[in-house]
Amino acid sequence: VVKLIKKGWMEHLEEYKKHCIDQAITILTAGHDIKCMFTTPKLLESLAYGLAEQGTSIQEIGITGIFSGGTEFTPQWTRFCVEELLGGPVEDGGVYMTPTYGNTLMGLACSKPVTAEDNYKISYYAPQPRAAVEVVDFDDHTQLVSMGGTGRVKLYTLTKEFFVPGFLERDEGEREPPYVKYPWDGVSGVRPFHKIASSTTVGVY
Repeated sequence: VVKLIKKGWMEHLEEYKKHCIDQAITILTAGHDIKCMFTTPKLLESLAYGLAEQGTSIQEIGITGIFSGGTEFTPQWTRFCVEELLGGPVEDGGVYMTPTYGNTLMGLACSKPVTAEDNYKISYYAPQPRAAVEVVDFDDHTQLVSMGGTGRVKLYTLTKEFFVPGFLERDEGEREPPYVKYPWDGVSGVRPFHKIASSTTVGVY
């Protein structure tokens, strides 16, 4: 997908995306009683529109929970998704969705509950003790930024088989305080690291 975007072959990209959505709709409408799914924000939006064309919705098809990640999340898009694509907040009967952030080294960092009261802010917390993230100074990677400050995401991973001692991710964000369910630092506003953002191509994944 990234290669198609870099070559400017947008028609091919759209056809591939349509193929993915068609496959998903075929599976979801085949009576398999699927309740949970993982998708990217862009594909989730396309899936919702595709189902609407068939007179149904993500909510009506039986999905009750969604892990969504792989590309950048914004509070604006999350609000649109909750209000327009997922049937409203969970407490009003809508489909539950959690934004996720991570990679093969980290695993998945889930967000704390995203609410209208918090302006749909997305704060991620690494899956400790497997992995931990820090938000460090852009110029001195040994120094944490102050709480709420902006810096580069730094990852530590420790398992029985594997150790990554401070890997600088291609992302930046704001340092977030510990949360009740995740009593360790988090990161919000995750986006491509500004020094390489212009040369980074983001696909549907």
